[in-house]
Amino acid sequence: MNDSILASIDNYCERTGPEFWSEPLNAVTNLAFILAGIWGLLEIRRRNGDAFAVALAWWVIAIGIGSALFHTFANGLTIWFDVVPIATFTLALTLFNIRRWVGFGWGLSLAALVGFFAIAGAITAMLPDWIRVATNGTSGYLPALLSLAFWGLVLIWRGHPAGWYDLVAAAMLVASAFFRTIDPDICEAFPIGTHFLWHTLNGAMLAVLLASVAWHGTPGRDARHGRQVVAGT
Repeated sequence: MNDSILASIDNYCERTGPEFWSEPLNAVTNLAFILAGIWGLLEIRRRNGDAFAVALAWWVIAIGIGSALFHTFANGLTIWFDVVPIATFTLALTLFNIRRWVGFGWGLSLAALVGFFAIAGAITAMLPDWIRVATNGTSGYLPALLSLAFWGLVLIWRGHPAGWYDLVAAAMLVASAFFRTIDPDICEAFPIGTHFLWHTLNGAMLAVLLASVAWHGTPGRDARHGRQVVAGT
């Protein structure tokens, strides 16, 4: 394996060296994701959620595990364990929004998913490089923020309560992005940095999203209003 893949990455204020336990807070706070996923899994199963909903909860757990691997073994290989679960969860949750709550068929849902992220990706790519630098790379999460805001507004317009969960999650993502952004700028004054707050707030944000999946995502509910559809009524 190419040595460059295993070369240590030092992206965060807390990291003091290439050693395993050089980001203790950044590593431990990934429990926020794991606990959110476990809670969501239990709540979804308690409410008889289907395989799609259950998979979303497991995805959140995978985000926590992948991020913990990166913040302990920080290198060019483990960064993919951090990035891939987040990116794929964003796609899967958006598809859940479109298919389960907006109520599109599978073909139209997939087309809407691809079209939306093509536009969101293009908007992100067109941002000036100084924004990427100034935000410590946090601008890369703009597609996820746009997805929560856009589909949240669509659902509210359609009268579906899940839209409010999306908007609350979007606000929480903005707050957590602030702490990810300022992490490298405060190292001198605050050596542990603020990246751990990015983890903590995003764990809470994902719990909000899993709550919407558990409480309003049961198959057979009307896509417009979240009501249980009963045959013959």
